[in-house]
Amino acid sequence: MATIELRQVEKKFGEVYAVQPVDLTIQDGEFVVLLGPSGCGKTTTLRMISGLEAVTTGQILIDGRDVTWKHPSDRDIAFVFQFFALYPHMTVRQNISFTLEAQKVPRAEIEQRVHETAKLLQIEHLLRLRPRALSGGDRQRVTLARALVRRPAAFLMDEPLGALDADFRAIMRAEIKRLHLAQHATTVYVTHDQIEAMAMSDRIVVMSNAVVQQVGTPAQVYYDPANLFVARFIGSPGMNLIPGQYVEGIVHLPGDNHYLVPDGWRGRLAQQLRSDDVIVGFRPEAAQIAPGGALHTTVYADALHGAYTMLHLALDGSTATHTMAHVRADRDVDYDIGTPVNFDLNPEMVRFFDPKTELAIL
Repeated sequence: MATIELRQVEKKFGEVYAVQPVDLTIQDGEFVVLLGPSGCGKTTTLRMISGLEAVTTGQILIDGRDVTWKHPSDRDIAFVFQFFALYPHMTVRQNISFTLEAQKVPRAEIEQRVHETAKLLQIEHLLRLRPRALSGGDRQRVTLARALVRRPAAFLMDEPLGALDADFRAIMRAEIKRLHLAQHATTVYVTHDQIEAMAMSDRIVVMSNAVVQQVGTPAQVYYDPANLFVARFIGSPGMNLIPGQYVEGIVHLPGDNHYLVPDGWRGRLAQQLRSDDVIVGFRPEAAQIAPGGALHTTVYADALHGAYTMLHLALDGSTATHTMAHVRADRDVDYDIGTPVNFDLNPEMVRFFDPKTELAIL
């Protein structure tokens, strides 16, 4: 497998940035996901790594070899596209073996590698069929097999599950993760689906507006977002972000609520905030409904999510100008709209942000 390095790599179309300068090292055998909304630059970044898109400036290295201006065929990578792109007139066996035949690999080795790859992906029984006879999930397995059989230095995947329905996506997520663990293959994977990113990756590169917002493990981007964009984007719903004013160890929140800041945070807030304004961030599971809870709200709406109920609570009690908090509660909780509800926060799960810079307080 391979280590992939991006050194100040950028892409511009005219004067418009598709990707602003990025430094990123993907370690040998690592599974890295480029995550972000449509148009953020993630696919352009992947295409620059592959050579399908030329960089404007910067360097790309694979195992220390500068491939910035190398043709895609000289980079020893395999690209898996969102759409299956199988040859309809060929059988599954022929689709998988096509690249090896083009490379003049000996027939006996081709047969061995096709058999091993088909067995790994559990598609041996499909080898004689043509793509039109396959389900969407099986077609994607064949697409993966065609990439795997080459044994490249790295795999690049551009939303490979985007064309599948929800059931197949869940199955194929597990398949791709299983393959990664079995092959320990360096993989760069593009998606806008945070469930895929959280479930599959070793690290996530969160992008927005052509800029890398944060690079970290799934736990880091979820619990310790670097800025307000990451806090909002990661999670369903995203992190609660409640504006307030910090004065002498207390954050004054909407609805005459007050949050007593833990001692360990007070010095950091005093040093890093540019004004009294602050944003208190917490995930829905960081709140606990309690009759005598410090924060008082009213129920704006609720939604049963199966294993739990998501409460949507208005801190200021006004449905016209409400400041909302999303709180996870027991599945059997059932409140009428407008019911007063109090909750407390787990101090270890509370984060603070500067509204002027939109950065997390470190």
